[in-house]
Amino acid sequence: MRVVSLVPSLTEAVAVSVPGVLVGATDWCSHPADLDVTRIGGTKNPDVDAVVRLAPDLVVANEEENREPDLAALREAGVEVLLTEVRDVPGALRELDRVLAACGAPTRPRWLDEAEAAWAEPALPARRRTAIVPVWRRPWMVLGRDTFAGDVLSRLGVDNAYAHHADRYPRVPVTELTAAGADLVVLPDEPYRFTSDDGPEAFPGLPCALVDGRMLTWYGPSLTDAPARLGKALRAAGG
Repeated sequence: MRVVSLVPSLTEAVAVSVPGVLVGATDWCSHPADLDVTRIGGTKNPDVDAVVRLAPDLVVANEEENREPDLAALREAGVEVLLTEVRDVPGALRELDRVLAACGAPTRPRWLDEAEAAWAEPALPARRRTAIVPVWRRPWMVLGRDTFAGDVLSRLGVDNAYAHHADRYPRVPVTELTAAGADLVVLPDEPYRFTSDDGPEAFPGLPCALVDGRMLTWYGPSLTDAPARLGKALRAAGG
């Protein structure tokens, strides 16, 4: 079995669960740290010809992270593409099962059972909070409706202030963000690398939780630790 992954989360899941089947991954696939495969470009601009030259039996992709024209070009070249859709934690667990089975995993990996158990009854705060969740600045962009990260936070007692916005990742001026009525700001370190010196200063008077972006947005082995690690960061910000 030869697999190319166009999704960092799926790359990690396949690499640790079915060792040896991955032959290609994107430049953004940073986990596991010792991953040694051919790099084929970014998630939004993969080198389709390079993927085809690897002669994969399967390419795993995601409807949000990858562009349909690239996936169509792979299909036209005769490459089988497994397209995932992940909008919430249960969906992530289902899609991981599907991907790993398609990649030849003989059994369900233990980490996936542990992830499912971790998310069955995550610890909740004494009261729910409402948060702004920026994912970029210059311009400011935040989590909107129907996102995996939004569902993750909701399951940890944090409601997204823009969960009902028409867009999934709306651009919102910071003056509107600060007037949105939220009592918390959640700042991940990816895709934009928010830090204690870059981000909190834009929201004076609001507590800011600096969180590991992989815990918030990746769906793979990180799911096992995400409830505890995110919960700790939220509590540190008064959540």
